[in-house]
Amino acid sequence: MIDFSLSEEQKACQKLVRDFARNEIAPIAHEMDEEQRHNPEIVEKYYKIGLLHYAVPEEYGGAGLGSLEGCIIGEEVGAACAGVAACLGGNILGLTPFLIAGSPELKEELLTQHTSGPNLGAFCLTEADAGSDVAALRTTAVFEGDEYIINGCKRFITNGGVASLYSVFAKEDPELGHKGISAFMVPADTPGVSSGKKEDKMGQRATDTREVMFDNVRIPARYRLGEGLDGFKIAMMTLDDSRPGVGAAAVGIARAALEAARDYAKERVQFGKPIAAQQGIQFMLADMAMKVNAARLLCWHAAWLHDNGKKNTLESAISKCFAGDIAMEVTTDAVQILGGYGYMKEYPVEKYMRDAKLHQIFEGTNQIQRLVIARQILS
Repeated sequence: MIDFSLSEEQKACQKLVRDFARNEIAPIAHEMDEEQRHNPEIVEKYYKIGLLHYAVPEEYGGAGLGSLEGCIIGEEVGAACAGVAACLGGNILGLTPFLIAGSPELKEELLTQHTSGPNLGAFCLTEADAGSDVAALRTTAVFEGDEYIINGCKRFITNGGVASLYSVFAKEDPELGHKGISAFMVPADTPGVSSGKKEDKMGQRATDTREVMFDNVRIPARYRLGEGLDGFKIAMMTLDDSRPGVGAAAVGIARAALEAARDYAKERVQFGKPIAAQQGIQFMLADMAMKVNAARLLCWHAAWLHDNGKKNTLESAISKCFAGDIAMEVTTDAVQILGGYGYMKEYPVEKYMRDAKLHQIFEGTNQIQRLVIARQILS
């Protein structure tokens, strides 16, 4: 039987995050955007309510929540500030390869330590010449004795300068292309690990995004994830898991833009009546609402499949792609409804529009999502 209702626990989670987002994040979202400021106080408060490491099993210090709860969380935080959503979601993204392929012994050693405080993780896959083309990455991992030596530079890393633990993808056998990639967990305080300057971004400016460099970084061999040379598979499994939550954060941005446009349309008077009485505006709002609701359901479905142990590669790509596209469309329409005011920074919709754009780019561009979708339906 199909059931679209949330459980009491999920409703409680939604209320907890919504209250936190509206009280702790939204009031300072504009300030963080203007100052391009990562806010460790928010991270600490989020940790104290028990959700910073929500996807980590309880035995390792997390809340043991699933992907559907991740969508609920992502939408609420995304509606308050997409930059903060990327920071908090980036922690889960960085830990997901560990959750998928880390040994119980390594989880006890590193994961328990990570979840013992307001620590952030980061996912280190992208490089200057290896974005969509993962097989082109140049970071290497050389096995020597009982250690791996990692060398390379990762680009556009969310939480790059503030993370305490990195999941890193490197070529262990460069001759094998994507089949020669392995995945590793690297503590940020390991000698040879450093980060570059903070990127000056169009949107999502409350997230710390930087290069992360690995210069002869030595880690114990036990820090490798999986069986070795399965890093590409681990990365793809990670993205199948994370994309619905990323899409849900885009839904949050779009929902916030819709609500702002609705409220403005009810107050703004032209030609003697609120512009919400104009059929042209009503049709725009109706289209926006349809897109937001459709995107939410796509994200929830993809997450539900994952939580129930079903393959969700197709649905994950669809949810992320559709949600990212509608976030851009809905925020653009919100700016249009507000007219000249929508273009001004004192109103939130211009920030929503800037924040939305990244959802068509990161976690695999929406062009890559369409390739994934096409391959899935043709295979």
